[in-house]
Amino acid sequence: QVQLVESGGGLVQPGGSLTLSCAASGSIFIIYTTGWYRQAPGKQRELVATITNGGTRNYADSVKGRFTISRDNAKNTVYLQMNSLKPEDTAVYYCNARIQYTVMSTIGDYWGQGTQVTVSS
Repeated sequence: QVQLVESGGGLVQPGGSLTLSCAASGSIFIIYTTGWYRQAPGKQRELVATITNGGTRNYADSVKGRFTISRDNAKNTVYLQMNSLKPEDTAVYYCNARIQYTVMSTIGDYWGQGTQVTVSS
C-alpha cells in the first residue's frame, strides 16, 4: 500500500526558510504529478505548487519567487523549499501524488497526513 510521509514542518520566524519533504513508500511503478497543498484555519485547502513527472512546475501566485518545488524520482520524494516565509504562509501543508502501482493498475490519488508550518516572531 502506498503511503506518503511528510517531514520538515515547524516554527520559523518571518523571513526564514524551511524545506518540506514527502516520501512515497510501497511498490511504485510511476509517480505522475505530485505537489503540495495547504490549509489555514478557517480556509479551504489550496494549491501551493505541483510538478509533473516531466518536470513542469506550477506555483500559486502567492508563493512564486519564494518557494521551489523539486522531485527525486529515484527516491520517490518531492520537496518544497520555502524561503522568505510570511505569517500568511502559516498552514498545514499536505503532500499529494498521483501514483500507479504497476503498469497494469489504475492511477490513484494519494495524500499525506499533513505537516504544520507556523511563521511567527
